[in-house]
Amino acid sequence: MGTKLRTFLYRLSSASVSALYLAATAQAAAGYAFNQLVPDVRQPLAVSGGSACPVRAHQLSAASNIAVRWSITLGTSPVSILTQDQTATGRLTEIEQVISQSISVWTAVSGTTLLPTSVAPLARIATQNACGSDGLNSICFDQADAAFTPGVLAFTRVITSDALGEQLGSSPAATQLGQILDADIYFDPSNPQVTFATPAALPASPQAYDLASVLTHEFGHFLGFSHSAVWSAMMYPYALAPGTFNGVRPTSQQPDAPLADDDRTGLRILYPDPADAINIGMITGRIVPANPLSLPLSPPNVTGIFGAHVVAVDQASGAVIAATIAGWSCAAPGPAQFDGTFELDHLPTGRSYTVYAEPLDGVVSPAQITPAIATLCRNPTTDPGWPLLKACVVPAVNTSFTTRTR
Repeated sequence: MGTKLRTFLYRLSSASVSALYLAATAQAAAGYAFNQLVPDVRQPLAVSGGSACPVRAHQLSAASNIAVRWSITLGTSPVSILTQDQTATGRLTEIEQVISQSISVWTAVSGTTLLPTSVAPLARIATQNACGSDGLNSICFDQADAAFTPGVLAFTRVITSDALGEQLGSSPAATQLGQILDADIYFDPSNPQVTFATPAALPASPQAYDLASVLTHEFGHFLGFSHSAVWSAMMYPYALAPGTFNGVRPTSQQPDAPLADDDRTGLRILYPDPADAINIGMITGRIVPANPLSLPLSPPNVTGIFGAHVVAVDQASGAVIAATIAGWSCAAPGPAQFDGTFELDHLPTGRSYTVYAEPLDGVVSPAQITPAIATLCRNPTTDPGWPLLKACVVPAVNTSFTTRTR
């Protein structure tokens, strides 16, 4: 299907204290696959909120809150990024335009609080190894990393806060749980067979991967997404073949054109606009086995099928509007219950949908969705001193079930 793009999620543990957060309502797997983390309830109530329910990773979307910088140190032997303009300053300008346009794809989605004004002006840095756990969001095109295993074109390393008041390097203190404190995007600099081309240079460079497509995908991780099992989505975990681009090029009339509806729905869930009166539909349910005795006996909180891919299709257009990795719910104080629950949120109203479920037993496997499912629990084994009543163990994803609609 193509070459894999990869994402990582890191949890930050800190003893800093700040304001109050409370999770007062039930939470369910909802409308997309997001990076998650569980608040550190070993911290005081005013710091952790007291709930062990998973929280979605997200950037703060207030004006100019999202800062991005990129290292202008580029691979030259061979040239790793191909541009149409071959002058020294022209190359940098062309690459910078692609970076800005790629993040603009996400800020152009309607019905969200993520706006063009949410992103500060793009900055340059000449340091080669500019990516690291420093509280600065960086893009690096010529920095080696152990994560570049065979087949990995690019990846995003994300660090989020599990307690209010946490800081990382020069990042501001976290004011929300799940707040992204550092997100760095790395492009493979070490494989001489891998090159990237700007949209202007791609027609003459059919052996190169489309830089805009890969950047747009990685910016999805930067904003809090995991991968999607919807093949047409920007967040599908595999890049298209060299010489091709993902989706449709953005235009002034449709600046978010490269995204699929599944991507847009996910963004509306991560950054909901309370004034949005169109995308307010919801479909909820549970995926349960016909024979409850087929459920595993351990862990004890498994009462439904975990890890099902639940998809909502617009009956009129045939387009996938939203999909989620289902199977859990959570009500404060937690922990997560693996009861087969799914929730598809922020759907356009006034439409009819077909909903189906399928196991992740195809090209997209549970390993590709890891940040969305492996971080739903914390327990005494992984976190010494974790309170038993708020601990759980994430079960193995069920990839062997067959479905029957009712």
